Amino acid sequence: MGSLETPTGGENGSAPSAGKGKSMSVDGAEAAPEPDMSKRRRSSVLPLEVGTRVMCRWRDSKYHPVKVIERRKVHNAIPSDYEYYVHYTEFNRRLDEWVKLEQLDLDSVEAVVDEKVEEKGATGLKMTRHQKRKIDETHVEGHEELDAASLREHEEFTKVKNIATIELGRYEIETWYFSPFPPEYNDCLRLYFCEFCLNFMKRKEQLQRHMRKCDLKHPPGDEIYRSGTLSMFEVDGKKNKVYGQNLCYLAKLFLDHKTLYYDVDLFLFYVLCECDDRGCHMVGYFSKEKHSEESYNLACILTLPPYQRKGYGKFLIAFSYELSKKESKVGTPERPLSDLGLLSYRGYWTRVLLDILKKHKGNISIKELSDMTAIKAEDILTTLQSLELIQYRKGQHVICADPKVLDRHLKAAGRGGLDVDVSKLIWTPYKEQS
Repeated sequence: MGSLETPTGGENGSAPSAGKGKSMSVDGAEAAPEPDMSKRRRSSVLPLEVGTRVMCRWRDSKYHPVKVIERRKVHNAIPSDYEYYVHYTEFNRRLDEWVKLEQLDLDSVEAVVDEKVEEKGATGLKMTRHQKRKIDETHVEGHEELDAASLREHEEFTKVKNIATIELGRYEIETWYFSPFPPEYNDCLRLYFCEFCLNFMKRKEQLQRHMRKCDLKHPPGDEIYRSGTLSMFEVDGKKNKVYGQNLCYLAKLFLDHKTLYYDVDLFLFYVLCECDDRGCHMVGYFSKEKHSEESYNLACILTLPPYQRKGYGKFLIAFSYELSKKESKVGTPERPLSDLGLLSYRGYWTRVLLDILKKHKGNISIKELSDMTAIKAEDILTTLQSLELIQYRKGQHVICADPKVLDRHLKAAGRGGLDVDVSKLIWTPYKEQS
């Protein structure tokens, strides 16, 4: 999801360099020395200022436009040597990274441009939301509820990833975004997580000592679903506060739009696991408020990167609606949704609603669809309108379900992912204990 292919070029994705003091042409012949003017230009632009735009060699050995977000001095180097944290302006923020000076094409350096002037665009015309996002180099998906000042503050605070990689079970995972770990972890580029209790450590040896003592082989909650090798555990944030907070720290590394709640008492966490003889290994999770006045049945959802594109995200969405049915309530995900989140939900709503419309004989109302699916009426209406299956006749909305049109939309919606076997769900709705 947003990741690009592994480079096929030279070692570490870098292009081969010429010998020191000489520049070689493509056919191997000795090229002319670099002009003095070019050398003077390079020395005049270094060190690069934050906000500078330049071309950068990426993992695919090709050059891509970047914006310098931050810089830091290289240890044990000459005073003018810096590393630069850059944002690839063509890609999502999750690919931001630290790069070395030799990866940058200094001949392509552009002067720092005033952000306010730049945002208006060269033509001065009003931009669409999509165009705005292409130009806003540090955009944050899913923060539509923030005003401009709050958004800038968020971007400034989270602009540099603090943890580069994590080790979780048998996976080493590159992180995508900043997560506000406690200050004592500020100097750590890698963290080691216990995959069962989610405690995190600075060193591999600490994790190994911890694993010899940790008694858990699954999340610390009630197993409410098991089908084959898949299990779902319900974890009460009030009873398992440390686990809930650690799960939020972990999730924030992969969710740019997530608000980190330290008061996890108000939430239930539903943790999906793949089980084998070594234990139950977390695949992803969703959380929901114990009591939501807005009828939210899901607050946050994440499938960990090693398990993405396997249907688990769709499974988690479907599971949240099965819980709503057990509660005899309609549900909807917490707003705002990120762009990707909206696509996932719109796909789920489309498949569920059109399956019913295909099989149903005679007229059916939006209220009846809502009662059958636990999907909120407003979500049903917007989904069917987006598919142009709603007409307004004689003061009311009428569903127009031509079978061929339904088949076309179902095909476009793609596969539904893993099915939830409701007969394997053993669960009673949450009730506050007195």
